[in-house]
Amino acid sequence: MPQVLDPVKTRTIDEFIAELRLLKAWAGNPSITEITRRIHRDWQRAGRPRGEWPARSTVGNCFQLGRRRPNSDLLLAVVQALVGADEAILSVWRQSLRAVLGEAEAAARVSAYDRLPAGPSVFVGRTDLVAQAENLLASGQSRPALALEGMPGVGKTSLALHLAHRLLAEERTDTPVLFANLRGSAPQGPPADPAAVLETFLRLLGTTGDRIPFGLDARAALYRHLLAGTGALIVLDDAADAEQIRPLVPGTPGCRTVITSRSALTGLGECDRLPVPLLKPDDSVELLRATAGADRVAPAVPAVEQIADLLGHLPLALSVIGRHMRDHPAWALGDYYREPLISLALEDGVRTTLSASDARLPKGARRLLRLLALHPLQEIDAATAAALLGEPTTTAEQHLTTLTAAHLIECTVPGGYRLHPLVHAYAEERICIDEPATRIRQALGRLLERGRSHEGAVRLETRTLHTLRLPIPQQHAEADEEPTLLQQLHTGRVLAA
Repeated sequence: MPQVLDPVKTRTIDEFIAELRLLKAWAGNPSITEITRRIHRDWQRAGRPRGEWPARSTVGNCFQLGRRRPNSDLLLAVVQALVGADEAILSVWRQSLRAVLGEAEAAARVSAYDRLPAGPSVFVGRTDLVAQAENLLASGQSRPALALEGMPGVGKTSLALHLAHRLLAEERTDTPVLFANLRGSAPQGPPADPAAVLETFLRLLGTTGDRIPFGLDARAALYRHLLAGTGALIVLDDAADAEQIRPLVPGTPGCRTVITSRSALTGLGECDRLPVPLLKPDDSVELLRATAGADRVAPAVPAVEQIADLLGHLPLALSVIGRHMRDHPAWALGDYYREPLISLALEDGVRTTLSASDARLPKGARRLLRLLALHPLQEIDAATAAALLGEPTTTAEQHLTTLTAAHLIECTVPGGYRLHPLVHAYAEERICIDEPATRIRQALGRLLERGRSHEGAVRLETRTLHTLRLPIPQQHAEADEEPTLLQQLHTGRVLAA
């Protein structure tokens, strides 16, 4: 089948329509009038009543982009009018359209409200960050919008809700409020369609269905008109990218918009971007205490501080372990030394949130994330990443940029990158599942060629293979081995030291 006839890779309605346009050209570019005549002929043969036959203008609309709820029956009739009664071709287009419409239906499901969800029950630290955010959102600015960006589990939504509730507490009670979960990193289903979000927002603002425009731009214009001068507060949680967000930011004087995203939201004009960092060490301990209970976590206990360090000061992981401490009062702190601490954290929520971000990465960036598990937690550069991949440095740089934009790695210095310990542990899990042992060894071999000394290279290979539970070459079996962080977590050597 010629490639122009194959719509299998289409993911959106617009992509499907673009393929339909190509199909029309492939079929000799018949006029809309001719396509309409063929559809009437086919439907007459099928015994369909004349009242159901489409008008020429309706058939022409099938080739227009920007449609939200196309008539699938008519689209397939157009395909048949272009290719004839070839059931093999029609079946491919039918399956593709079914998948595309399923994605569109899922994207049209919106969680949006005219009130805020409850604020976080536990919120510690972030004093300077909250003050900075409040200053950026000060109503004196003409069009304030603030994007809170950071890695999965760093507490962006908690910060946004804490901030939004503080802002509302200081204002009149009739301030309009809009909240939407945009599902940018949802583990299942596509991100929310901004046109569907706007439709829900317009209804919440009192617009009846018959007055809601069809197109995205028209809906955005009405949305801005209704919010002008209201001083509304809009919270857009878990944004996928700037394209999804742009029509949802009213940009009208007095309105405040708070956005959270795991992605770097470049290209949003006057929107301020504020990175949400990991917690400070003292705040990490306080979060453990607040979650587990003061009776379970005493202040100034070195073991508690070490647990917080090993969890990388990630709020989600700290909350997971804090709840485990609260729910298992028979466990002493010493029990956490012997248990796989990071495995516990990954098991309850952290793995899911990392997996959701991982699933949305391009193929090359996903592979690099796994290969980074072969490198110690110290800094990595593009040349080392290229060695792991076996690809040019420019390609590695592109993948590192993608991982940085997704906040799965951190750019610590120009050209230098580092993984959070939990991301590194997640990558170790995934590489054992997703990469054959031969490819892991090949990547290690390329990495070892960059080693500064044979002795250091042997130590790196030995401890990496040990961590991944792969056989260690006999000639390296006696290498002086330094345990990796993951091994230390499993044995408790770090905390016991």
